Order: sequence, then structure tokens, then C-alpha cells
Amino acid sequence: MITHRLRSALLLLPLTAGLLSTAAPAGAATALTCRGAGIDPTARIHYRTERLIEAPARTAWRLHTDVAGWPAWQTAVTSARRLDPGPLRPGSRFRWTTPAPATPSTPATTLVITSTVEQLQTGRCVRWTGPAVGAGLRIDRGVHVWTFTPVRDGVLVRTEESWTGGQIEADPATALRYLAPGLDAWLTDLETTAEARRNR
Repeated sequence: MITHRLRSALLLLPLTAGLLSTAAPAGAATALTCRGAGIDPTARIHYRTERLIEAPARTAWRLHTDVAGWPAWQTAVTSARRLDPGPLRPGSRFRWTTPAPATPSTPATTLVITSTVEQLQTGRCVRWTGPAVGAGLRIDRGVHVWTFTPVRDGVLVRTEESWTGGQIEADPATALRYLAPGLDAWLTDLETTAEARRNR
């Protein structure tokens, strides 16, 4: 039987700091950017989504950028650690893991994602890149952009991710089937946790 943690992980695969999803929703605006940089525009696998979170922008931002704390509120993140000290900033690196289910072409595995922050504007946006590697599965490069826009009722969090690599591009339909719900699940976890802490 699939456990709750694994089921959540299946939905959260796109989160893998570069793991992505499907095409952007119809009518989506231009690509999200952080300090002028966005996802890989040539990527065949990409997804964009957003969520209005009824909590202060600073609360959502702190949760999101406290990488070591991810496993406490993200059900699909099994471990996470910073590879350098200090606040998250351009050049910061972190390593985290998430289970990946078996597919018709790959075995069940644990993905190890090593992410590097490329751009960051405190409280407003962050963009990181990195590979995700597991036994029998490799994503060569993921690019993940997040923006945080304070609004009257809280904060509008938008995210867009692209995913490239020969293995996943050989079977994009399978990749898309697992990836799109992942970013939505990440936003749901962020929303639930931030709203629970909105008065802190």
C-alpha cells in the first residue's frame, strides 16, 4: 500500500528544484523572472501555477527560503540541508531528496537534487537551478522560479519550472503525468503552513 508520504511525493515530483511540469496554462502571461532571468525557454517540459495565500508575504517567504526546514512542512521532501552558511543568496547551494515512483521506463528511486541559487531579491523572488539524480533516473537541469507579490489579502505566489535532459525528454508524456501536480502540491503545503502561522 502506498503511504501518505509517498503518495504526496508522487504529486510533488516537479518540486525537485528543477523538476517540472507541463505546458503553461492557457492564457498565461510572459514567463516569470527573477532579476531578469526565467526558466529555460527551449525546455519541452515546463509548468506554471500560482496561489493566493492569506498570510503575510514575509511569512511565506521565510518558510520558502528556510530550506533546511522544508521536511517539516513539505510531505514529499524527505531531507534538506544547506551546503553553505548564512542567509539564502546568489551562489547558495542546498541538497534535498524526494522519492520518485516507478514509471514504465524508470524504477522507483530517491532523487537527490543539488540546487544552486542563481538570482534572489529578498522577499520578492528566487531562481535556482540544478540536476536531480536517482538510481535509473536523471534530470540534467531543472530551472525553478518563484515570485512573491504582496496583495491586499496576503501574498500571490507564482512559480514556473522547466526540466531538461535526454532521459526525460525521451518520454515527456510520462514526465508530465507526474510533474504538473507537484508544484500545485508544493503551493498547497506552503499555503497551509503559512496560513497556520499568519499571526506569528
